[in-house]
Amino acid sequence: MANIAITGAARGIGLELVRQYAANGDRVFALCRSPSEGLNAVAAGSGGKVTIHDMDVGSDASVKAGAASTGTDNIDVLLNVAGVAGPIPAELEFGSSDWAAWQDALNIMVMGPLRVMQAFLPRLKEGSKVINFSSQLAASTWPYGGFYAYVAAKAGLNRMMRSVAIDLKDRGIIIGLVHPGWVQTDMGGPGADITTEESATGIRQVTADWTLDRSGDFLKWNGETHAW
Repeated sequence: MANIAITGAARGIGLELVRQYAANGDRVFALCRSPSEGLNAVAAGSGGKVTIHDMDVGSDASVKAGAASTGTDNIDVLLNVAGVAGPIPAELEFGSSDWAAWQDALNIMVMGPLRVMQAFLPRLKEGSKVINFSSQLAASTWPYGGFYAYVAAKAGLNRMMRSVAIDLKDRGIIIGLVHPGWVQTDMGGPGADITTEESATGIRQVTADWTLDRSGDFLKWNGETHAW
């Protein structure tokens, strides 16, 4: 049995990861701002394997309190799933931007994963894994425009976590960046390529296979290396 901590656990891929890890017999700390009916149901039926903890990754105080509420056991896998779409301006409308929404996106998707990792760092040991949800939109190879705040945040997350991977390698802590695929969630929409079940299943396998020599790499949900 492994100890798994998952942010953004109330819905979408985060919720499906909670379901799958619990079904595997793991101990799951489900971290979210507001639990959904689905998450409550999973926790209620888990026999105590899933507990729900309040955490807003955009708040230092909330992250520290949420991490503390999970106890003191070592964490084997920390999955930084929480994210937001950010402002989506119409193309060519460069004269106006919602800077408050920009700040929110950068706070949640760049600073958020780092503050969560820092809160759990005393409980991350040799072999522990911190897997951060990125996006294909973070890559310089992405051939489309738009989504300015989102792409800036995810690209920033990638580069920051590569630095973290270098700095934590001597401690044996594995850092990963994963593109979950274009997934049928509220953000991805019903016409997306894969289901949350397919994405979560792939991410669990990729996480299990991740080794220290690949710490800091950017992979797809199916295990392929993502160009960056």
